Amino acid sequence: MYGALWEILPGPAWVKILILLVLLGVVLFCLVEWVFPWVNSILPSQEVTVDG
Repeated sequence: MYGALWEILPGPAWVKILILLVLLGVVLFCLVEWVFPWVNSILPSQEVTVDG
């Protein structure tokens, strides 16, 4: 799969690496901004307190 992705990207190797880094940044941003908060809202609360 990675080989196929590498082949369809345009340009020399440094451009492909730059494109992949930008895509990785976009994916990480989307996960942190929308996916993780949504998952946190549907999971049960795990707030645990210990009385000392």
